Amino acid sequence: MNIRFLETFVWLAKLKNFRLTAERLHTTQAAVSSRIATLEQDFGVRLFDRGAREVTLTTDGSKALVYAERMVKLMREMKDDMSDKQVYAGVIRIGVIESIVHSWFPDFLGRVHKMFPRLQIEIASDTTIHLREQFSKGNLDIVLQAEPVPGTHITNINLCEFPMRWVGSPKLNIGSETLSLSDLATFPIISFARNSGPHAVIERLFSGSERGALHVNCIASVATMIRLVTDGFGVAAVPPAIIQRELNEEILHTLRVDVEFPALVMLACFRSDNENPLTETVARIAQETAADFALNWGQEIARLPSQAQ
Repeated sequence: MNIRFLETFVWLAKLKNFRLTAERLHTTQAAVSSRIATLEQDFGVRLFDRGAREVTLTTDGSKALVYAERMVKLMREMKDDMSDKQVYAGVIRIGVIESIVHSWFPDFLGRVHKMFPRLQIEIASDTTIHLREQFSKGNLDIVLQAEPVPGTHITNINLCEFPMRWVGSPKLNIGSETLSLSDLATFPIISFARNSGPHAVIERLFSGSERGALHVNCIASVATMIRLVTDGFGVAAVPPAIIQRELNEEILHTLRVDVEFPALVMLACFRSDNENPLTETVARIAQETAADFALNWGQEIARLPSQAQ
């Protein structure tokens, strides 16, 4: 059933005049008459009694008007809901790694809430490996993590890069001299979760002769990693972006090391064919937030990816 015909019916019932109804709907009297005739044919009843100057509802027309008004109102609300992002009241499930949680994620949530104040956000903070697994099962709509998700209907967009630096506590009495991998290996190494990107880098860097006495502690929680390094348990390679407070308070120091640690690349991953219409919009908000963070904090803390998608 054509919703415009129902809208014409509702307006004619209010204005009781074909000319006024045609003017209100920016159409012709013939079109109004044709729409009403089509409805009467579809319903199998007469909706109006036509007089010389105005029309009045029949008994059947009065009954039909109640339903027509509901349907027109519902359609209007649907259009408003789809066109006005401010009234979007759906749910989006976001997975995020802790390195992002401890940097620009609060600002990102603030921007999303400002744009979609009625949007319900469900957050899962975990390792990239676990987030990718939950995303593949359909339990998450979008993931903000350190590795792309493969797939024909998956979109991965670059957010920013976090430079990685070796850090340690002043309690370890490490001087300002440049350290080799062999020097680092004399301390316990605190690593991101096993099989994560940073852990794979540590495995590669310390393969061979430096591997002998190496003691690597794999920890899934970034907060726990920071706490252990701060307490002097060992050294770790982390993004300075997530330990700004500790660096400013000088309870952690960056170490000079003769081998560079690769940057941690952040991405937003979402399904291109997702039924949730906000996934790409939210991903772009994450991209803008990460870009602003990189520009505000500078190269040492964060940087824009060399090639954004």
